[in-house]
Amino acid sequence: MDDGQAGVRTMAVRAAHRFDEAALRRYLERHLDGFEAPLTVRQFGGGQSNPTFLITGAGGREAVLRKKPPGDLLPSAHAVEREYRVITALAETGVPVPRTYHLCEDATVIGTSFFVMERVRGRVLRDPLLPEFTPTERRALYDDLAGVLGRLHGVDVAAVGLSDYGRPGNYFARQFNRWSKQYRAAQTDDIPAMEKLIAWLPDHMPGADAPDTAAIVHGDYRIENTIVHPTEPRIVAVLDWELSTLGHPFADLAACCTGHHADVHGHGSFRGLDLAALGLPSEREFLERYCRAAGRGEIPDLTNAIVFALFRSAAIVQGVYKRGLDGNASSADAVRFGDYARSLAEQGWALVER
Repeated sequence: MDDGQAGVRTMAVRAAHRFDEAALRRYLERHLDGFEAPLTVRQFGGGQSNPTFLITGAGGREAVLRKKPPGDLLPSAHAVEREYRVITALAETGVPVPRTYHLCEDATVIGTSFFVMERVRGRVLRDPLLPEFTPTERRALYDDLAGVLGRLHGVDVAAVGLSDYGRPGNYFARQFNRWSKQYRAAQTDDIPAMEKLIAWLPDHMPGADAPDTAAIVHGDYRIENTIVHPTEPRIVAVLDWELSTLGHPFADLAACCTGHHADVHGHGSFRGLDLAALGLPSEREFLERYCRAAGRGEIPDLTNAIVFALFRSAAIVQGVYKRGLDGNASSADAVRFGDYARSLAEQGWALVER
């Protein structure tokens, strides 16, 4: 069902994600004003990670509930508690995020931990080439995307209480170890390009020529994980903080630049396009806008970081595919992701060979 917002669709709760809605209502009545009976729950379409729901209480009050998926989960994955913490901490920083209302870590209520946050109205744009926008609007929105990322990386982590949100230093090495293990835990087929990347990356870690500052890294920063103002080309909320941590800002930057080097779901492919005519930024233009917002100098070569981003995306997509096979993914489309994991790894290795 179209929920009255561009790119936003809700549906009846999928069978794999059903929970005791009466138990949720009783819990919310005790902890949140405005969610007395009747309570309705619908699931948002899209997304491949933590199931997300629109909840509507008495008087039409709306909120968004985000929870862990059911079933056996990969270690450290689906950390809704961390999402709640970082979104709450960013509330007064100038980084646009929804207001958070409540975190429930008691899995006996609806089967997993969950949190409730503000419903921000606007547009969710699935196609990063923004076909519905004019060139001027595209330029403005990508400028804002870069600017918001620069502001995020400039947040004083101590001032917002996130000094212990991740371990400083050796970010890419730690991420490599994590996603190599996650990939092995979710592996279903042999992907030769992935094996080559796993062998190559330890000796070619990104960021060696730049300080590994403890910035807040979103972990999946792209147009699709934002809400855009209903009529203006600007971001009103950044969503999907599940993979956020303290780390190297090159991780988010490289992910934003993958579309200039490869075809990545959610980042699109800018290769071969007349970017100036379309109002889309070149890689250099995006980085320059980011640097102005972050207050930093020129960014060194990001090639190794982009290779790493493709490796990491392949590992994440492999996990989505495995959850799809197991029947507990957030989207019914997850079982289609097997070939995509292979494609990402192959594109990453092709970039190494180039």
